[in-house]
Amino acid sequence: MRVLFWGTPDFAAPGLRALIGEGFEVVAAITQPDKPVGRSRSRLESPPVKRIAMEESVPVLQPERPRGDDFMARLKELAPDISVVVAYGHILTTDVIDLPRLGTINVHASLLPKLRGAAPIQAAIREGHSETGITIMRMVKALDAGPMILQASTPIPDDETYGELQLRLAEMGALALIEALALIDLGGATETAQDGAQATYAPKIERAMTRIDWRADARTVARMVRAHDPKPGAFTNARSGEVKLFGARPSSRLTAGASSAEPGEVLSIDATGMTIACGAPGTDSADDAVDITSVHPAGKRRLAPFDWARGRGIALGERLF
Repeated sequence: MRVLFWGTPDFAAPGLRALIGEGFEVVAAITQPDKPVGRSRSRLESPPVKRIAMEESVPVLQPERPRGDDFMARLKELAPDISVVVAYGHILTTDVIDLPRLGTINVHASLLPKLRGAAPIQAAIREGHSETGITIMRMVKALDAGPMILQASTPIPDDETYGELQLRLAEMGALALIEALALIDLGGATETAQDGAQATYAPKIERAMTRIDWRADARTVARMVRAHDPKPGAFTNARSGEVKLFGARPSSRLTAGASSAEPGEVLSIDATGMTIACGAPGTDSADDAVDITSVHPAGKRRLAPFDWARGRGIALGERLF
């Protein structure tokens, strides 16, 4: 089977490696252009998919936009049997989707129709889902709305971060992809229409979405922090400036004055971390608190809260906002 692979970030890498390892003929890898990095933006960094493709002598295409007569002519020359899309980063046009004789399939990191969209892994953690998974679906013009070929589910542990869950789902997606392609090749794939009435959406992560609201209860705050760890990082502000927080869990420590504390108030700082009050005053959650194990103040390296406090970045009793 001649496979045209579309993908860009680390999440797509296991899928490409699996295709090559299982002996599929990957006719090309289409990925986004190299990006400038560093303070001067003078150095270009290749996407993970490009690096793997070059290591494996797979041709690489990096169009600014995957459309146009010249681009379509190149795809026709490649003569793929099927296209596989894993976190490519651009919306494909209908003529691109329909070009291979077996069409185009997509590896999506949720149990569709839940969490269609760009950031399903973060949303699953942020919204407190007990499980998530991988859906292999046929790609259509509507966003993540195509018929489903295969699904695989997995529980979400209470302390799992976005980064950890993404790694697990990437490997699950690679295995599910190989299984789905085998079914398609043998003519045994069953395609099940999604129930659009059950659809929910996980939009692209914007900066405003990562600001911590200390009026929320401790479980909600902890999920917010885990959903954006390691990047872009959930942030708040101290008198010393913006800071990103990591390693949040609802606190198991009884802290003096917690029940009367204001949301965002620092209740304790010691060698094990920092405890911060959560919840709206006057509600049942007013005595909630979260424990934080590390912080990343703007312009500095990642620190233990105790070292941050010692450097006068935060003080006991101060409020984050």
